Amino acid sequence: MKKTIVTLLAIAALAIAGCNSKPKTEAPGAPAPQAQAPAAGQPASNVDPHAGMKAQEPAAGTGQKAKVTQTMNSGGYTYVEAADDKGQKVWLALPEAKVAVGDAIEYPADAMPMTNFTSKTLKKTFDKILFVPGIRINK
Repeated sequence: MKKTIVTLLAIAALAIAGCNSKPKTEAPGAPAPQAQAPAAGQPASNVDPHAGMKAQEPAAGTGQKAKVTQTMNSGGYTYVEAADDKGQKVWLALPEAKVAVGDAIEYPADAMPMTNFTSKTLKKTFDKILFVPGIRINK
């Protein structure tokens, strides 16, 4: 019991000390830290937060299965239209990857849909699209 009380008091003291710490400030007159500059010729509002992301393949047998009916790459993304075995079609967007029409794929089943998404680079609006970290191409 005594050890528990001492441990709880130590945790509380550390928590209070952490809450009271002040952020470090620069010396007066020092320049403010700069955010990472956008690519040349690209306005700051159009910086892609996903730039450089690599597609992550889901584990085999863990996702929804479908067959690719359309695919296109644009703006660092691969857009895939796929149909399940019942003919239900879905659009997927993922970091750029190699995929071809006719490929049997799996994609994460827990992806949240986005409605009325407009791709500026494709100049296309998708009624419903799922943004997924990647797909698995089944051979």
